[in-house]
Amino acid sequence: MEKVKLYENERVDSLLAENLQIIQSADVFSFSLDAVLLADFVKPVNRPDRKAVDLCAGNGAVGLFISKKFAGQIDQIEIQPRLADMNQRSLELNGLTDRIKVYNRDLKNVFSFLEKDSYDVVTCNPPYFKTLPQSKKNPNRYLALARHEITVTLEDTVEATSGLLKTGGKAYYVHRPDRLIEILDTMQAHRLAPKRIKLVYPKQRRNANMVLIEAIKDGKSDGLKFLPPVITYTDQNEYTPTIKEILYGK
Repeated sequence: MEKVKLYENERVDSLLAENLQIIQSADVFSFSLDAVLLADFVKPVNRPDRKAVDLCAGNGAVGLFISKKFAGQIDQIEIQPRLADMNQRSLELNGLTDRIKVYNRDLKNVFSFLEKDSYDVVTCNPPYFKTLPQSKKNPNRYLALARHEITVTLEDTVEATSGLLKTGGKAYYVHRPDRLIEILDTMQAHRLAPKRIKLVYPKQRRNANMVLIEAIKDGKSDGLKFLPPVITYTDQNEYTPTIKEILYGK
């Protein structure tokens, strides 16, 4: 592991299950469980000639997590310069700059710097909340951009995903269940056939608060599967064994 510069209020956290480290900041951005679950949802790819791209990459957690299960090149796109810089320094910290590249660019212009129809996998943990006149946004600009559709919408991400994927390529999304119908409709409108859905529940007997979706570009319209759900916490407010294994390994 290389030494890298840390700025004020930054820290280095360990991704224990993957033996990796990531630069985080409570003032700017720290990844959440949704990024971990998204990376875990991605199917392994052992061929080094394959390519993946992570959209709305934040500080790079998803790319770092999947680097252990995806053998090929991984690109990451993040519009916020500070988060992209944290991401880049985390790659240096882990010695992964030869395999993962960060683009501090606007996703809406993605085809000006990434080749269409060239990726085997696209992952995306997009902003969850629509920007409406009555919407309450986080006063922290970094967090507001990460959580609200200020610079990019759901449709923007799906359009980019479809354009980047090869025919038969796989898209993986994490989002909120209350937008599931909109997500599925948008995917199908952009040639992405949903194939696997997994709901995530904070506790037993609670409503789901996350949904994981896998879709295939130009896939058949049938064959959608709802997988067994994930429960995050026990009634004693501890991580369930499933979550512990994802976070800390077996």
